[in-house]
Amino acid sequence: MKAVMIMFNQASSEKVEFILDYLEIRGYTWWNDVQGRGTETGEPRKGTHTWPEMNSAAMVVLPDEKVDPLLESIKKLDQINTEVGIRAFVMNVEKTY
Repeated sequence: MKAVMIMFNQASSEKVEFILDYLEIRGYTWWNDVQGRGTETGEPRKGTHTWPEMNSAAMVVLPDEKVDPLLESIKKLDQINTEVGIRAFVMNVEKTY
C-alpha cells in the first residue's frame, strides 16, 4: 500500500475530486487553506494581500497498482495548466487498521 499526498492550488479542487472519482479512489483526507510555494517556479500561496491564492492538500492510501494511474492523471492536469501547479508525493504505508 502507498500513501499519496497531493498538493494543489485551490483552483484545481474540482479537477482533483474528478480524478479521484474517475479512478474510483473513494477514501481521502482533504485539507483546505494550505500555505506553501513550489520548489521550481511556484509563486507563494499564503492567503495574504500580496500572495492571495491558497493551496489545498489531499492524502489517499491505496493499493500499489493504483499509484501510477493517479500520478499520470495528476501529471496531465499539471501540463494543461502549468501556472496553477499540482504535485504528488508517494510514501510507503507499513501498516493500517
